[in-house]
Amino acid sequence: MFKELLLLIAAISSTTLAQSNVTCTKNAYPPPSKDKVPWFTINLDLPPEERWKEVATNRKDQIRNLLDKFKEFVRDWGEFAGKVIDFVDSDLGNLDKTLPYPFAGEIRGMSKYSGLNLGEVVLFNIFYEFFTVCTSIVAEDPNGNFVHARNLDFGLFIGWDVKNKTWEVTEALRPLVVNLDFQRGGKTVFKSVNFAGYIGILTALKPGLFSLTMNERFNADGGFIGIIKWLEGDRSEQWMGFLTRAVMENATSYAEAQFQLANTTMLAPAYFILGGNTSGQGSVITRAREKALDVWEMSSIQEHPWYILETNYDHWAKPLFLDDRRTPGNQCMEKLTRQNVRFAGIFDVLSTIPVLNKLTAYTALMEVKTGRFESYLRYCEDPCFPW
Repeated sequence: MFKELLLLIAAISSTTLAQSNVTCTKNAYPPPSKDKVPWFTINLDLPPEERWKEVATNRKDQIRNLLDKFKEFVRDWGEFAGKVIDFVDSDLGNLDKTLPYPFAGEIRGMSKYSGLNLGEVVLFNIFYEFFTVCTSIVAEDPNGNFVHARNLDFGLFIGWDVKNKTWEVTEALRPLVVNLDFQRGGKTVFKSVNFAGYIGILTALKPGLFSLTMNERFNADGGFIGIIKWLEGDRSEQWMGFLTRAVMENATSYAEAQFQLANTTMLAPAYFILGGNTSGQGSVITRAREKALDVWEMSSIQEHPWYILETNYDHWAKPLFLDDRRTPGNQCMEKLTRQNVRFAGIFDVLSTIPVLNKLTAYTALMEVKTGRFESYLRYCEDPCFPW
């Protein structure tokens, strides 16, 4: 596996160094109907233990398959692997008792209706804090309408399949992608696209108010430190996915959402990409665990105050040369122009290699003012970047 990865890195290096311009994809929208993501309703009026019953029973086999893939990856660590798996199966479930309402009850319900070990469900809700490599865009058309879109890339360095040239965890994730309509009193509170079994939020829309995506931020003071502190009894920091879930349920404006995302202490660093309903309302919140390091406003970008694009690197620093999705993304947005900001145009940008890559599980498209929400499974055929 490592030899193959080294060859891939060498190929990407030569391609990246030689490439000054990118060929932007055109006419990729709409994708095939078979790639549309199905919808489920999460009734927030139900007790937490009952909210995920339909999702858990419908996708339990797929969740089991993903967890088995993850355990196979862990076993490659050698002797230590057995202890890790034993800890997940016998002890990690105890972490559920430390989680705030309503998340502890929802995780217990997910375990009950999926038939999975409680520790496995807790693990399933932890590892999205660490392995999410994404591209997010907020763009405003000439009429002040916002499109917020993202590619969700997941599974980096978790099981490269040499024969098929795919990431095993990414392949196992796609059958878990579901659209969710969170409702109270029979009315939509917000919409999201999730991996079935995960109760936090990575991509969501509150119709008429704001939209939100989360991208992983790589940092030495990362999520593992936060989780260790939590296990040792320090409950002062918030789980990223629970924070975003609370914001989507409770915040009533773009400004309120931005304040909470910027100022709540978290277990893991992150980028929060936020879109609003008023001209200029787009921002990237660069988070350390303790607080925001920077709030980058779309309206402050002299070159293109009509859109903001974030991958997995601080916007004031250069991206890793092996993983520069920012440059082609910006090139394609400039070629698109503000006049063509709509689902089709943004989908084309997110379909351009390497913005689209072997890790891409889905693309989501959101329009704040209308509440329109679409998501699609994505596949990157060769020649394609592994990330």
